[in-house]
Amino acid sequence: MLIASPSGASAIIRKEFPGKCTHYGLRRKHNFGVWASEFPAFLPKEVENIKDQFARNLASRIDRLPVPLSLTKNHIMSSCVKPKTLSKTSPLVLLHGFDSSLLEWRYVLPLLEEAGLETWAFDVLGWGFSDLENLPPCNVASKRDHLYQFWNSYIRRPMTLVGPSLGAAVAIDFVVNYPQAVHVDKLIFIDASVYAEGTGNLAKLPKLMAYAGIGRLHCLLPWWEDATVDFMISGGYNVSSYIQHVKQKALVIWGENDQIIDSKLSVRLQCELPNAIIQQVPDCGHIPHVEKPAAVSKLITDFVQVDGQVDIPASLACLKKV
Repeated sequence: MLIASPSGASAIIRKEFPGKCTHYGLRRKHNFGVWASEFPAFLPKEVENIKDQFARNLASRIDRLPVPLSLTKNHIMSSCVKPKTLSKTSPLVLLHGFDSSLLEWRYVLPLLEEAGLETWAFDVLGWGFSDLENLPPCNVASKRDHLYQFWNSYIRRPMTLVGPSLGAAVAIDFVVNYPQAVHVDKLIFIDASVYAEGTGNLAKLPKLMAYAGIGRLHCLLPWWEDATVDFMISGGYNVSSYIQHVKQKALVIWGENDQIIDSKLSVRLQCELPNAIIQQVPDCGHIPHVEKPAAVSKLITDFVQVDGQVDIPASLACLKKV
Protein backbone atom coordinates (compact mmCIF):
# COMPACT_ATOMS: atom_id res chain seq x y z
CA MET A 1 0.00 0.00 0.00
CA LEU A 2 1.28 3.50 -0.82
CA ILE A 3 0.73 6.22 1.75
CA ALA A 4 1.07 9.97 1.52
CA SER A 5 1.94 11.89 4.69
CA PRO A 6 3.22 15.29 5.74
CA SER A 7 7.01 15.24 5.82
CA GLY A 8 8.68 16.26 9.05
CA ALA A 9 5.99 14.65 11.20
CA SER A 10 8.45 12.04 12.44
CA ALA A 11 9.99 14.68 14.65
CA ILE A 12 6.75 15.08 16.57
CA ILE A 13 6.97 11.86 18.52
CA ARG A 14 9.79 9.32 18.75
CA LYS A 15 10.05 5.81 20.10
CA GLU A 16 6.33 4.92 20.17
CA PHE A 17 5.33 8.50 20.88
CA PRO A 18 6.23 9.16 24.56
CA GLY A 19 4.67 12.23 26.17
CA LYS A 20 2.06 14.59 24.82
CA CYS A 21 1.68 15.71 21.23
CA THR A 22 2.13 19.44 20.85
CA HIS A 23 2.26 19.97 17.08
CA TYR A 24 -0.98 21.04 15.43
CA GLY A 25 0.31 22.48 12.16
CA LEU A 26 -0.60 19.57 9.91
CA ARG A 27 -3.93 21.17 9.01
CA ARG A 28 -2.23 24.20 7.55
CA LYS A 29 0.77 22.87 5.67
CA HIS A 30 1.15 19.65 3.73
CA ASN A 31 4.31 18.45 2.04
CA PHE A 32 3.61 14.89 1.10
CA GLY A 33 6.03 12.03 0.73
CA VAL A 34 5.22 8.48 -0.35
CA TRP A 35 6.18 5.14 1.16
CA ALA A 36 5.00 1.52 1.31
CA SER A 37 3.08 0.33 4.36
CA GLU A 38 0.95 -2.45 5.80
CA PHE A 39 -1.31 0.19 7.34
CA PRO A 40 -4.28 2.19 6.00
CA ALA A 41 -3.27 5.38 4.23
CA PHE A 42 -5.21 7.64 6.60
CA LEU A 43 -3.18 6.68 9.69
CA PRO A 44 -0.32 8.97 10.72
CA LYS A 45 3.00 7.86 9.30
CA GLU A 46 4.31 7.33 12.84
CA VAL A 47 2.29 4.13 13.08
CA GLU A 48 5.30 2.55 11.38
CA ASN A 49 7.34 3.13 14.56
CA ILE A 50 5.10 0.98 16.75
CA LYS A 51 6.90 -2.08 18.07
CA ASP A 52 3.98 -3.80 19.78
CA GLN A 53 2.85 -6.49 17.34
CA PHE A 54 -0.67 -6.59 18.77
CA ALA A 55 -1.02 -2.86 18.14
CA ARG A 56 0.38 -3.22 14.63
CA ASN A 57 -2.05 -6.03 13.87
CA LEU A 58 -5.05 -4.03 15.04
CA ALA A 59 -3.91 -0.82 13.35
CA SER A 60 -3.61 -2.66 10.04
CA ARG A 61 -7.30 -3.59 10.31
CA ILE A 62 -8.67 -0.09 10.95
CA ASP A 63 -11.17 0.92 8.31
CA ARG A 64 -13.34 3.96 7.66
CA LEU A 65 -17.04 3.54 6.96
CA PRO A 66 -19.47 6.31 5.98
CA VAL A 67 -21.82 7.23 8.81
CA PRO A 68 -24.53 9.90 8.38
CA LEU A 69 -24.93 12.47 11.13
CA SER A 70 -28.56 13.50 11.46
CA LEU A 71 -27.64 16.62 13.43
CA THR A 72 -25.48 18.08 10.65
CA LYS A 73 -26.83 16.25 7.55
CA ASN A 74 -23.27 15.24 6.68
CA HIS A 75 -21.46 11.91 6.44
CA ILE A 76 -18.39 11.11 8.53
CA MET A 77 -15.89 8.54 7.36
CA SER A 78 -15.79 6.80 10.70
CA SER A 79 -12.95 4.62 11.93
CA CYS A 80 -13.61 1.16 13.27
CA VAL A 81 -12.41 -2.42 13.14
CA LYS A 82 -14.97 -4.71 11.55
CA PRO A 83 -15.59 -8.26 12.76
CA LYS A 84 -14.01 -11.13 10.90
CA THR A 85 -17.23 -13.13 11.10
CA LEU A 86 -20.84 -12.72 12.19
CA SER A 87 -22.08 -14.83 15.08
CA LYS A 88 -25.33 -15.80 16.74
CA THR A 89 -24.34 -14.11 19.99
CA SER A 90 -25.06 -10.46 20.56
CA PRO A 91 -22.36 -8.54 18.66
CA LEU A 92 -19.86 -6.70 20.83
CA VAL A 93 -19.17 -3.01 20.21
CA LEU A 94 -16.03 -1.91 22.03
CA LEU A 95 -15.87 1.77 22.98
CA HIS A 96 -12.85 3.47 24.54
CA GLY A 97 -11.93 6.05 27.17
CA PHE A 98 -11.46 9.81 27.11
CA ASP A 99 -9.20 11.11 24.32
CA SER A 100 -8.19 7.61 23.26
CA SER A 101 -8.93 5.23 20.40
CA LEU A 102 -9.87 1.68 19.52
CA LEU A 103 -6.20 0.71 19.88
CA GLU A 104 -7.00 0.26 23.57
CA TRP A 105 -8.38 -3.13 22.52
CA ARG A 106 -5.22 -4.44 20.88
CA TYR A 107 -4.87 -7.33 23.36
CA VAL A 108 -8.50 -8.21 24.12
CA LEU A 109 -10.07 -8.05 20.66
CA PRO A 110 -8.08 -11.02 19.26
CA LEU A 111 -9.05 -13.09 22.30
CA LEU A 112 -12.72 -12.27 21.85
CA GLU A 113 -12.51 -13.26 18.19
CA GLU A 114 -10.80 -16.53 19.15
CA ALA A 115 -13.77 -17.19 21.42
CA GLY A 116 -16.05 -16.87 18.40
CA LEU A 117 -17.60 -13.52 19.27
CA GLU A 118 -18.56 -10.99 16.64
CA THR A 119 -16.52 -7.98 17.73
CA TRP A 120 -16.51 -4.41 16.50
CA ALA A 121 -14.08 -1.79 17.80
CA PHE A 122 -15.45 1.73 17.40
CA ASP A 123 -13.88 5.18 17.65
CA VAL A 124 -16.10 7.63 19.53
CA LEU A 125 -16.72 10.78 17.48
CA GLY A 126 -13.97 13.34 18.05
CA TRP A 127 -11.27 10.83 18.99
CA GLY A 128 -9.56 8.00 17.21
CA PHE A 129 -8.99 7.97 13.46
CA SER A 130 -12.21 9.16 11.80
CA ASP A 131 -11.97 11.82 9.10
CA LEU A 132 -12.96 15.09 10.76
CA GLU A 133 -11.51 17.47 8.18
CA ASN A 134 -14.88 19.23 8.09
CA LEU A 135 -15.11 19.30 11.85
CA PRO A 136 -18.60 18.41 13.14
CA PRO A 137 -19.71 19.27 16.66
CA CYS A 138 -18.09 16.81 19.07
CA ASN A 139 -20.41 17.34 22.02
CA VAL A 140 -22.37 14.63 23.81
CA ALA A 141 -25.40 14.87 21.50
CA SER A 142 -23.21 14.45 18.40
CA LYS A 143 -21.32 11.52 19.91
CA ARG A 144 -24.63 9.87 20.76
CA ASP A 145 -26.05 10.45 17.28
CA HIS A 146 -22.86 9.15 15.66
CA LEU A 147 -23.00 5.90 17.66
CA TYR A 148 -26.67 5.42 16.81
CA GLN A 149 -26.14 6.06 13.12
CA PHE A 150 -23.21 3.63 13.10
CA TRP A 151 -25.43 0.99 14.73
CA ASN A 152 -28.27 1.73 12.32
CA SER A 153 -25.99 1.53 9.27
CA TYR A 154 -23.93 -1.57 10.04
CA ILE A 155 -25.25 -3.60 12.99
CA ARG A 156 -29.05 -3.27 13.15
CA ARG A 157 -29.65 -5.86 15.87
CA PRO A 158 -29.22 -5.97 19.63
CA MET A 159 -25.61 -5.35 20.61
CA THR A 160 -23.54 -5.50 23.76
CA LEU A 161 -21.84 -2.17 24.45
CA VAL A 162 -18.51 -2.32 26.27
CA GLY A 163 -17.46 0.96 27.87
CA PRO A 164 -14.16 1.44 29.72
CA SER A 165 -13.62 4.56 31.86
CA LEU A 166 -15.44 7.47 30.12
CA GLY A 167 -16.72 4.94 27.57
CA ALA A 168 -19.10 3.76 30.31
CA ALA A 169 -20.68 7.22 30.38
CA VAL A 170 -20.95 7.10 26.57
CA ALA A 171 -22.79 3.77 26.85
CA ILE A 172 -25.17 4.89 29.62
CA ASP A 173 -26.00 8.12 27.80
CA PHE A 174 -26.75 6.10 24.67
CA VAL A 175 -29.06 3.47 26.18
CA VAL A 176 -31.10 5.99 28.18
CA ASN A 177 -31.58 8.31 25.21
CA TYR A 178 -32.27 5.40 22.84
CA PRO A 179 -34.29 3.13 25.17
CA GLN A 180 -35.59 0.77 22.50
CA ALA A 181 -34.49 -2.75 23.39
CA VAL A 182 -33.50 -3.42 19.78
CA HIS A 183 -30.41 -1.23 20.16
CA VAL A 184 -28.60 -2.64 23.18
CA ASP A 185 -28.97 -6.11 24.67
CA LYS A 186 -26.34 -5.94 27.43
CA LEU A 187 -23.81 -3.55 28.90
CA ILE A 188 -20.28 -4.07 30.18
CA PHE A 189 -18.54 -1.36 32.17
CA ILE A 190 -14.80 -1.41 32.91
CA ASP A 191 -13.55 0.89 35.70
CA ALA A 192 -16.42 3.18 34.83
CA SER A 193 -16.13 6.95 35.05
CA VAL A 194 -19.81 7.81 35.42
CA TYR A 195 -20.16 9.91 38.57
CA ALA A 196 -18.14 12.98 37.60
CA GLU A 197 -20.23 15.97 36.56
CA GLY A 198 -19.35 17.52 33.20
CA THR A 199 -15.74 17.27 32.09
CA GLY A 200 -14.43 17.35 35.66
CA ASN A 201 -10.73 16.50 35.77
CA LEU A 202 -10.69 14.43 32.58
CA ALA A 203 -7.84 16.43 31.07
CA LYS A 204 -5.72 15.71 34.15
CA LEU A 205 -6.07 11.95 34.03
CA PRO A 206 -2.66 10.26 33.88
CA LYS A 207 -1.83 8.97 30.43
CA LEU A 208 -1.27 5.39 31.48
CA MET A 209 -0.67 2.28 29.41
CA ALA A 210 -3.69 2.74 27.17
CA TYR A 211 -3.15 6.43 26.59
CA ALA A 212 0.61 6.91 26.43
CA GLY A 213 2.68 5.85 23.42
CA ILE A 214 0.52 3.73 21.15
CA GLY A 215 -2.65 5.25 22.56
CA ARG A 216 -1.55 8.76 21.55
CA LEU A 217 -1.18 8.04 17.84
CA HIS A 218 -4.53 9.68 17.06
CA CYS A 219 -3.33 13.04 18.39
CA LEU A 220 -1.19 13.44 15.27
CA LEU A 221 -4.32 13.94 13.18
CA PRO A 222 -4.74 17.63 12.33
CA TRP A 223 -8.23 17.99 13.84
CA TRP A 224 -7.42 16.28 17.16
CA GLU A 225 -6.97 19.42 19.23
CA ASP A 226 -10.10 21.17 17.92
CA ALA A 227 -12.28 18.09 18.41
CA THR A 228 -11.14 17.54 21.98
CA VAL A 229 -11.49 21.20 22.93
CA ASP A 230 -14.97 21.26 21.40
CA PHE A 231 -15.99 18.37 23.65
CA MET A 232 -14.42 19.93 26.74
CA ILE A 233 -16.17 23.28 26.34
CA SER A 234 -19.51 21.65 25.51
CA GLY A 235 -19.94 20.47 29.10
CA GLY A 236 -19.13 16.77 28.87
CA TYR A 237 -21.13 13.86 30.26
CA ASN A 238 -23.55 14.01 33.20
CA VAL A 239 -25.03 10.53 33.51
CA SER A 240 -25.23 9.80 37.24
CA SER A 241 -28.98 10.45 37.26
CA TYR A 242 -29.43 8.12 34.27
CA ILE A 243 -28.03 5.00 35.94
CA GLN A 244 -31.25 3.94 37.67
CA HIS A 245 -33.04 4.03 34.30
CA VAL A 246 -30.73 1.49 32.64
CA LYS A 247 -32.81 -1.65 32.08
CA GLN A 248 -30.27 -3.91 30.38
CA LYS A 249 -28.31 -6.64 32.08
CA ALA A 250 -24.93 -5.22 33.02
CA LEU A 251 -21.52 -6.47 34.04
CA VAL A 252 -19.33 -4.17 36.14
CA ILE A 253 -15.61 -5.00 35.89
CA TRP A 254 -13.20 -3.26 38.24
CA GLY A 255 -9.44 -3.34 38.67
CA GLU A 256 -8.62 -4.09 42.28
CA ASN A 257 -5.88 -1.46 42.42
CA ASP A 258 -7.50 1.32 40.39
CA GLN A 259 -5.80 4.54 41.52
CA ILE A 260 -7.85 6.79 39.23
CA ILE A 261 -11.43 6.16 40.37
CA ASP A 262 -12.36 5.06 43.89
CA SER A 263 -13.24 1.38 43.97
CA LYS A 264 -16.26 2.19 46.15
CA LEU A 265 -17.84 3.64 43.05
CA SER A 266 -17.88 0.20 41.44
CA VAL A 267 -20.05 -1.09 44.27
CA ARG A 268 -22.24 2.01 44.03
CA LEU A 269 -22.66 1.50 40.28
CA GLN A 270 -23.57 -2.17 40.70
CA CYS A 271 -26.13 -1.28 43.39
CA GLU A 272 -27.73 1.54 41.39
CA LEU A 273 -28.04 -0.45 38.18
CA PRO A 274 -31.31 -2.39 38.26
CA ASN A 275 -29.84 -5.59 36.84
CA ALA A 276 -26.07 -5.86 37.32
CA ILE A 277 -23.32 -8.11 38.61
CA ILE A 278 -19.79 -7.09 39.58
CA GLN A 279 -16.46 -8.81 38.97
CA GLN A 280 -13.11 -7.63 40.30
CA VAL A 281 -9.80 -8.19 38.50
CA PRO A 282 -7.02 -8.84 41.05
CA ASP A 283 -3.66 -7.03 40.92
CA CYS A 284 -4.93 -4.62 38.28
CA GLY A 285 -5.25 -0.86 37.86
CA HIS A 286 -7.57 1.43 35.89
CA ILE A 287 -7.35 -0.28 32.51
CA PRO A 288 -7.89 -4.04 32.94
CA HIS A 289 -8.40 -4.58 29.21
CA VAL A 290 -4.76 -3.56 28.71
CA GLU A 291 -3.25 -4.84 31.95
CA LYS A 292 -5.11 -8.17 32.25
CA PRO A 293 -6.52 -8.96 28.80
CA ALA A 294 -7.01 -12.71 29.35
CA ALA A 295 -9.04 -12.16 32.50
CA VAL A 296 -11.16 -9.44 30.91
CA SER A 297 -11.75 -11.47 27.77
CA LYS A 298 -13.02 -14.41 29.81
CA LEU A 299 -15.34 -12.21 31.86
CA ILE A 300 -16.77 -10.64 28.71
CA THR A 301 -17.13 -13.97 26.91
CA ASP A 302 -18.88 -15.67 29.81
CA PHE A 303 -21.29 -12.75 30.23
CA VAL A 304 -22.17 -12.40 26.55
CA GLN A 305 -22.67 -16.09 25.85
CA VAL A 306 -25.36 -16.51 28.49
CA ASP A 307 -28.74 -16.03 26.77
CA GLY A 308 -26.97 -14.08 24.05
CA GLN A 309 -28.51 -15.62 20.93
CA VAL A 310 -29.71 -13.13 18.31
CA ASP A 311 -30.96 -13.35 14.75
CA ILE A 312 -28.68 -12.07 11.98
CA PRO A 313 -30.63 -10.06 9.37
CA ALA A 314 -30.19 -11.38 5.84
CA SER A 315 -29.25 -7.86 4.73
CA LEU A 316 -26.06 -8.10 6.82
CA ALA A 317 -24.80 -11.26 5.16
CA CYS A 318 -22.53 -9.17 2.96
CA LEU A 319 -20.49 -8.18 6.01
CA LYS A 320 -19.08 -11.68 6.08
CA LYS A 321 -17.11 -10.75 3.00
CA VAL A 322 -16.09 -7.25 4.10
